[in-house]
Amino acid sequence: MLTIGELASYAGVTVRAVRHYHAKGLLPEPERDHSGYRRYGAGAVVELVKIRTLAEAGVPLARVRELLQADEEEFAAAVADIDKRLRGEIRARQRHRERIARLAAGDSLALPQEVVEYLDRLRALGVDERIVQVERDGWIPLAARSPERVPEWMERKREQIANPQFIDFYLTLSRALDRTDADPQLVELADKLAACITQMANDQGEFYVDDTGLEPPFAELLDTHVFDTLPPARRLIELLTKRGWTGWTQLERVNPTRGADGTR
Repeated sequence: MLTIGELASYAGVTVRAVRHYHAKGLLPEPERDHSGYRRYGAGAVVELVKIRTLAEAGVPLARVRELLQADEEEFAAAVADIDKRLRGEIRARQRHRERIARLAAGDSLALPQEVVEYLDRLRALGVDERIVQVERDGWIPLAARSPERVPEWMERKREQIANPQFIDFYLTLSRALDRTDADPQLVELADKLAACITQMANDQGEFYVDDTGLEPPFAELLDTHVFDTLPPARRLIELLTKRGWTGWTQLERVNPTRGADGTR
């Protein structure tokens, strides 16, 4: 015969848990012996292990009581239902683990896989990680706001990054981000970027470089994030505006003699 402490140890629970199960009517309390101690037999160990297993599986204690009183057929059916629920939870947790792993690797929890693959392709092509990061940050609200348009945008992006001219644009942009506002090479790089954008627009059409179709306030919001994250980008856009193009998220042709706001 076992003491309550020994029973708890055999079943892998605490003495407090045994007393709690007594109070809930899940485990019958045995009579005390002549010394005033409660003594438990092997059957109590079996019942306690059942209770612990069901409780750890997330079964409410009220339901545990019902299952302990059920016949074999009812108990087997209930166990099958519990197993089905647990398998569903395991699959959900596995998906969470995969998404957390993507986050740890630098990819967002909110990005569709095709966008992740696009960003990885930019890295493989040698695009500066700073640009990849702001692209990633921009795709998060885009994908959340218009998920139905992501396949359309991605098709265009895959077409663009297959174009050496477009990749040259990205690589030139990378070099520009290392220049200070007063660096004369920044002006040279802005000239090259403007020429590159103009050439692509002339060859492929303006939709090729201005293909998102976003409302101006939303595009401006994303641009503000870029400028806050990459301060050199603000000066670069100012220089590009004087050369006929403005915007980061959504490139637009403007009058070269005027700013994006229409001022000289």
